[in-house]
Amino acid sequence: MGLTILSNIPALVAENQLSVTNSDLQNTLFQLSSGSKINSGADDPAGLSIADGLQANISALTQSAQNVTDGVGLLQTADGALSQVTSLLNRAVTLATEAGNAGLTTAQQQALQNEFTSITNEINQIGSNTTYNNTPVFTGSSLSVFLSDGSASDAVDPTISVNMPTLSAGAIGLGTYASATLDLTAQPASGDTVTIGTDTYTFVAAASDLVATTANQVVIGSSVQNTLDNLQAAVNGTGGAGTTYSAATVENSAAQISSVNGGSATIQAALPGTDGNSIAVSTSITDTSGGFSGGVTDLAGGTAAADLNTSADAQSALTSIEAAIASVAADRGAIGSGINQMNAAVDVINNTSQNLSSSLSGIQDANMGTVVANLSEYQVLEQTGIAALAQANTNEQAVLKLLQ
Repeated sequence: MGLTILSNIPALVAENQLSVTNSDLQNTLFQLSSGSKINSGADDPAGLSIADGLQANISALTQSAQNVTDGVGLLQTADGALSQVTSLLNRAVTLATEAGNAGLTTAQQQALQNEFTSITNEINQIGSNTTYNNTPVFTGSSLSVFLSDGSASDAVDPTISVNMPTLSAGAIGLGTYASATLDLTAQPASGDTVTIGTDTYTFVAAASDLVATTANQVVIGSSVQNTLDNLQAAVNGTGGAGTTYSAATVENSAAQISSVNGGSATIQAALPGTDGNSIAVSTSITDTSGGFSGGVTDLAGGTAAADLNTSADAQSALTSIEAAIASVAADRGAIGSGINQMNAAVDVINNTSQNLSSSLSGIQDANMGTVVANLSEYQVLEQTGIAALAQANTNEQAVLKLLQ
């Protein structure tokens, strides 16, 4: 090969190789500092796609585990409250047994009744004031815990549901609620009404007909059950304000709709006892059956709360108290089953998250032993490359000797 000065091929080769070495060295330093062998999409496009998908799965599972933990916390709060109610009822058994005995003075009988009243009041307080994260616990509705692994399969069954009881002296059987049933055989017409206590609910054809400032308007649904569902939401003051019933509507103070089944809605007094028997319900709907076909119907079936005012009352109350203990025990059993189900779900979630993390590690994590070995290799190659480039430039200067 002849001597030239315009093209220093050895220097170009050395420079190109040095550039490759510097790029490899830089990538190795990125891996060393981040601990990951995928620091950009160019490092491993397919691996990055898989790793991001796995990371999304892990994030969803981690939050699902937290959701379950929150659900377990709520259920444990409910179980603790019910445990205290059981203790109160056990004391009530003692009081009723003592009050059922003959030979007590009027003052002694009244003292037993006063303590029993305090117990029922405390049960009511526990039921209304027990909260978790500022949310009432004993709602009478379903507690749903959402679970997800970030995949489309979540749509199959993404929740764990536990039916939460209502808790009051009446709800556990120390007094019964007056009720009546509204049965619709066809859809109501726009303008038809249902009156519960002092509140009158007027049906409208569509949500667009709702007037935000007008109370107690209810949208006629796509079926009789949907219509009654909307009426239930309006009466109970639950979700749907502004869409299924008018936003100005407030919860009915006299009664609630406890359930809707097809074309049948059960209307129940808000408080247990005979006071509920005086709450009137009427309707202008013509397509009804049962007690409402004749117009006004009073709620019925409410019985006075248990009391210990006499020996006979105390003996009768003892039966109610024992039934209340069984009711609370059943509620605690259902809540306990929910806790066990949620704990099992957490175990599955944690195991799945662990396996996904292992897979993610295999794709994303840098092998530090290999990275350190590569670092040493590229540092040596960089030094030898610089030396080779310097030598190539020195060889080019040998042409000057021909001019001396």
